[in-house]
Amino acid sequence: MAKLFRFGNRCLQSIFLIFIFATLLFAVTSPNLILGDNKITGAGTTLFTTGVLIVFGGIVICYQTYPNFQRLLWTVLVRHARVTAALFFVAVVIWQVVFVLSFHPVIGFDVGAVHQALTDTKTPDIVAYFSLNYNNMPLLLAQHAIAQAVGSTSWLLFDLVTLILVDISALLNIVTIYVIDKKQTTTALYIHAMWLLLFPMIIVPYTDAWVLPFVSGYFLGFAMLNKASFDWTYRSLGAILFGLNAVLAYMMKPSAIVGVIAIVIVELLYMFHPRKHVLTPNEVWRGFALLILFLGVTGGSYWTFNKLNNEQSYIVLQKNREIPAIHFMGMGVSGDGGYNPKDALKMAELPTVKARSDYSKKVLIKRLKAKGVLGYAKFLVKKQRNDTADGTFAWIKEGHFINADPVPNEKGFAGTLRSFVYLYGSRLGDFRFFAQVTWVLLLTMVAFGWRDKRKFSQICRLAIIGGMVYLLLFEGGRSRYLIQFLPSFLMLGTLTGQQAFSMIHGWYRRAFPKWETVLKKKTSTD
Repeated sequence: MAKLFRFGNRCLQSIFLIFIFATLLFAVTSPNLILGDNKITGAGTTLFTTGVLIVFGGIVICYQTYPNFQRLLWTVLVRHARVTAALFFVAVVIWQVVFVLSFHPVIGFDVGAVHQALTDTKTPDIVAYFSLNYNNMPLLLAQHAIAQAVGSTSWLLFDLVTLILVDISALLNIVTIYVIDKKQTTTALYIHAMWLLLFPMIIVPYTDAWVLPFVSGYFLGFAMLNKASFDWTYRSLGAILFGLNAVLAYMMKPSAIVGVIAIVIVELLYMFHPRKHVLTPNEVWRGFALLILFLGVTGGSYWTFNKLNNEQSYIVLQKNREIPAIHFMGMGVSGDGGYNPKDALKMAELPTVKARSDYSKKVLIKRLKAKGVLGYAKFLVKKQRNDTADGTFAWIKEGHFINADPVPNEKGFAGTLRSFVYLYGSRLGDFRFFAQVTWVLLLTMVAFGWRDKRKFSQICRLAIIGGMVYLLLFEGGRSRYLIQFLPSFLMLGTLTGQQAFSMIHGWYRRAFPKWETVLKKKTSTD
């Protein structure tokens, strides 16, 4: 039993390291990190980035040179870290509100179709869209309910809702970290605040962001359910949260259920883990009762929400028009592995589900044969780069992302914001650079924290593997699809970050011992 557990754990760890170090390599070599003119992306950095880097460099030099400044930073960032981190998080939330109030443009692609359906359910294009893409119906029904309750369908309203949902996800992640390892709560505040600071997807009210609180919710529910020191009440609440949020995540975005699958697989693996003591009959019965509660909540929630979704009368759709899953597999091996307009048009032309499935299967087999084994392997490596390298999560990379003049008016405060996020904004390269830096730092914390083999860390690792494999097999080609898996990255980075940087610092000291000695002598002399 113990050997089987160790074997499974090592396999999980080895596969994860292959995926995460490949992703880290792709992120480090991303053109987003090019300073100055950028011939690859066409959006270079400006004096804004230069100024920030100069200030940061000055802080590092002062920290290494002046003991008083070193003590000041230590006091603010370490000794009073909880207060500083909490204030930083609150400041970022205030910044988010200011950002959304100042800038809430009309968004295109699928987001625009969902928003249009809030006021137009009869247009043939809208009926056809939801008949084919029935998976977006839960999002439409949720937004319709909010619009009815508030009495508005404005983009500002749904951007604010998106902001709230994303921030709830961050808070649930932080609470989960508190349950798993409360010593890392401060680190969680810092990491999540940095993520939110550079996450403009709060102005894109779509499933990528709206599913996040449900993903974070089922991780929190599992953490509470699995916490042996919690009493019966808290563990029962955990079972309810786990089951309810798992269903809501599946309804909002089916692929977001990957984390639940990871939890189940790791739990099965841990059945072979040697126990420190034999379970008592009371513990067995309580565990069985919690399992029944979880299954009951999951089954009941799924039946209820699925019934509401299938029996909705808000928009009359054409029956048997839904796109089959195999279509997205066929699309996933075309071009760069992303959206294929020709495939999408063919799905609209074919009249029956069987015809669409047969066509998609035929196209998939044809494309795989054309690539061959070696060609497909090379394609997957390239697709992994496309799926994971971009730390902006494919900002501005969808067709008709922002339905406005791509050359923004940069006058005033709102104009300054537009300069960072519009396709031809003068400071788009600055946003891409800093978003990429934070992504590289997060991946570094996740990749180099391999010594942490706690159950929850292994669950996060398997969820990340599952997410990446899903994007390799189905439609991907851009990192926007990674957003749904961000809770796993953020929580794993929090749990392993300090360990990762301690390891890297140890390597640095061994590689450059003389430089470390010079710095210490300089500090003591001053």
